[in-house]
This record gives sequence, C-alpha cells and structure tokens, in this order.
Amino acid sequence: FKTSRCRGNIPMAGKTAIITGGNTGIGKATALHLAKRGARVILACRNRSKAQAAVADIQQRTGSSEVSFMPLDLANLESIHGFCQHFLRTGSRLDLLVNNAGLVADGRTDDGFGVQFGVNHLGHFLLTSLLLERLKEAGGGRVVTVSSLAHRWGHIDFEALVENRHLGSGSFSWQFFQAYCSSKLCNVLFTHELAKRLRGSDVTCYSVHPGIVRTELSRHVSLWQKLFIEPVARFLFLDPEAGAQTTLHCCLQEGLEPLSGRYFSCCSVQEVSAKARDAAAARKLWEVSEALCARS
Repeated sequence: FKTSRCRGNIPMAGKTAIITGGNTGIGKATALHLAKRGARVILACRNRSKAQAAVADIQQRTGSSEVSFMPLDLANLESIHGFCQHFLRTGSRLDLLVNNAGLVADGRTDDGFGVQFGVNHLGHFLLTSLLLERLKEAGGGRVVTVSSLAHRWGHIDFEALVENRHLGSGSFSWQFFQAYCSSKLCNVLFTHELAKRLRGSDVTCYSVHPGIVRTELSRHVSLWQKLFIEPVARFLFLDPEAGAQTTLHCCLQEGLEPLSGRYFSCCSVQEVSAKARDAAAARKLWEVSEALCARS
C-alpha cells in the first residue's frame, strides 16, 4: 500500500509507446503521463468503445493528438499476430512496450489456454517476441511488464502446463487466484530470461509490482466477491495514478540499463524469492511458451 513517485525525466518527444490495456486503470494513467511528455501513445486494447473513449479523454486532458487505439485481444494469438503485422507495416519506431493488461478470472482463451496464463503471460510473450526487432531498431528501447507481489505465491508445474495448457483451474476463488499468482510469477521469469536474450543489444526490460491498486482487474469475479473486494479497495487500495508510478519509473528513469531483468516496486529495485530468479525455470518457461505459440 506504500506510495512512491516517479522522478524519471527521459525525453519522450518523437518516441512511440505501446501500452496493452491502456484504456483503464494503471494502463490509462501510464498513457496519460507519456502523452503529456510528448510521446506517441498507442492503446492496445480489446474493447473498442472503451479504448476510443480513453483516447478522447487523454487527448482532451493533454492536448496531444498523438494518442491512438489499435485493436488487440491477448486471448487470441491470431489477433496478436494481426496487431503486430499492422504495426510493423506502418514503419513506426517503437521505444516502449508496456505489457500492462491482466485479469483475474477462470476459463479458457480462444486458443484453449487457461485465460490467466494466456492473457497475463503467453499473449504478452508473443507480442514482445514479434516486436523485439522494431524495439532494437529504435535504440535504447524498453519492455516493462506489470507483474505483482502475488508472484511470491506462484508455482509452475511445467508437465501439467504442457499437457493441460493452464497454470491451474477450478471454480473456487482460491483456485483461480492461485493461477493468477502463477501467471505473475511467469511475468517475472519472462523478464529474467528476456534480459539474458537481449544482451548485446541496447534494449532493456523490467518487471513491476505496481502496489495494491483499485483497477478493473477483478471485473470477471463473482458478484459476492465484488461485494467484498470493492468496499475494501475503495478505502485501502492505491488509485491508478499512484499505481502507475513504478511503471513510469521503469519507462522514464535514466541509468536503469544495468538493472535490466530486475523487479521493481515503489520506484526501486527489489529482491525476489529464489523461485522467481530460477534461471533454469525461466529458460524452460521461454521454451514452453515458444512451443505453445507455434502449435496454436
């Protein structure tokens, strides 16, 4: 619940940022700040009407005309390929990729993956992989992936993941919350391995715990769960503006390059548990993710 403030001041005029889930919550707050700093901002979202409303609001509040929407459904690998093909055809530079979108829910994606694994990790894995070369072309690009403190309670059973294509399933709240935690562990391990694969380039990457934030993350949970969560959130949780600060820190702070692959909270680098820095597990997750994307 601690607050922090981004002090980073990297110039953003002429630079381009893609933000998944940029139509609401932390993503929208991040988009607003980057637009204020002169960046061209692309909201990569599934819901067209919400995204267009967010674009109009950000443009009105910042005076920037360089804010736009491109459709992206992270629960559909074909949609991710289509998004990347369209973006790459435009010839636009890419300086920041903010893997922000996430959800807590049960069910399956269009490709048959557990929805939390598919959206929170695998969709972002594929999106990042397809856009890496464009990030390298711009020089000094960054990938910021929003994880969570919940990664500490995650667990990845690779044999079950390959066989069942999910990190856990079940109708009880604790079952899909456990899968959520595991998807957030995937985010940290993905960033760990991505940093290794980016060595020799000037692209860097970071994972982020934004704090305990009031967002639409739990919009798919049941009514009785919302009745419990929302009053608590209203009085105790951070607002999206405060929740965006560590993401913005990793986007805008100068001198972070030696910390590529690390995990940040409260605008500072933090240590993670042994399982979140397990190099063998990070490599295995990358290999399994590649295979699953190729097969689908």
